[in-house]
Amino acid sequence: MNEVIGRDDLLLITLDTLRFDVAAELLAAGRLPNLARHLPGGEWEKRHAPGSFTYASHQAIFAGFLPTPATPGPHPRLFAARFEGSETTAGRTFVYDTPDFVTALAAEGYRTVCIGGVGFFNKRGPLGSVLPGLFQDSHWEQEFSVASPISFESQVARAEAVIAALPVQRRLFLFVNVSALHQPNWFHLPGATRDAGDSRETHAAAMEYVDAHIGRLFAAMSGRRRCFTIVCSDHGTAYGDGGFTGHRLGHEAVWTVPYAQFFLEASV
Repeated sequence: MNEVIGRDDLLLITLDTLRFDVAAELLAAGRLPNLARHLPGGEWEKRHAPGSFTYASHQAIFAGFLPTPATPGPHPRLFAARFEGSETTAGRTFVYDTPDFVTALAAEGYRTVCIGGVGFFNKRGPLGSVLPGLFQDSHWEQEFSVASPISFESQVARAEAVIAALPVQRRLFLFVNVSALHQPNWFHLPGATRDAGDSRETHAAAMEYVDAHIGRLFAAMSGRRRCFTIVCSDHGTAYGDGGFTGHRLGHEAVWTVPYAQFFLEASV
């Protein structure tokens, strides 16, 4: 990361509540064609979430604790605050003296931009302002929210506008919290009804919807220079697994998440 920072743009996409098993099944069935072109080896990496719900997980992520590989460690991190005795800070880790890497990237000359999705990014109150407040520029509209059937395409449109307005010589760190997979998501599956509610199948349909539009975001970010990209879930969610529904609970469906990191090569 010490070679990446200062040279490339950065894109972090959190697919809020995406389960690893659903993500892997969709990929294996060829239902995520746009993401499949970029995932290393054509597969998701299986990881463990740093938190069981959005606020906790993103606080950890922005502090440098991205989802951890689901294998015995220690696992060196990409980003880490300077901390004596850290066993996951290595020579290739970008080390900083701020509480979070968002602030550290701003100090390195990056324009830091948040395009929020779920309520923890809506800036409608003190709690919903904490995470977007880490960024120099933050955006949230009702069309980006969990209740919007056009949430992700609306977020992508805003991202395109932000990218187009930024001078090309300025490095960019763009963060997008994708709300489409979060409950309610029943409206992404044709024939589903509000009364029937959300299910594993509507969750999968929401991910297909995201994949249909993510190519636009990748194209916009690679239109300036090479872009280091992370796509991951912040946590999963349960749909009756073991009698559990939702998240903020300790279940395999919540703790196990998909992760990928790759470069989007410059298209200019």
